[in-house]
Amino acid sequence: MTPQRIQFFIALVFFVLGGWATFFPQHVIDTVFLPEYREGGRILPFAIACFGAQALLSGLFAAFARFTATTFLVYGLALLPFFGFNYYFTFHDPVFTSMGLIDALGNIIMLALCYVGWHKLKQMEEDDA
Repeated sequence: MTPQRIQFFIALVFFVLGGWATFFPQHVIDTVFLPEYREGGRILPFAIACFGAQALLSGLFAAFARFTATTFLVYGLALLPFFGFNYYFTFHDPVFTSMGLIDALGNIIMLALCYVGWHKLKQMEEDDA
């Protein structure tokens, strides 16, 4: 798998989850949030749609930037705090339903892809040396 294809799969996570949040914010709210957090008037769907739009933008960067081994490494490291976020708001101070862990699944996929991309580019650098 080429580094560009790996980037595309990272972008795909953003496109799928971000698209869901952008175009179907109420469905995300009804699926991911516990009932007591689903009421927020008009601001909650707006905020979820904005969150999704930001994810779509991140997907564009992931798809079209030129990743180096360092990019994959730093991106993977930057994902780690999100696991704490997912744990905290699912198990410690629940805001999310268990379906909210779909975000953690996306992060696991992206983290694995970052490792594969980093490893692949490191191998390519060693082969060129």
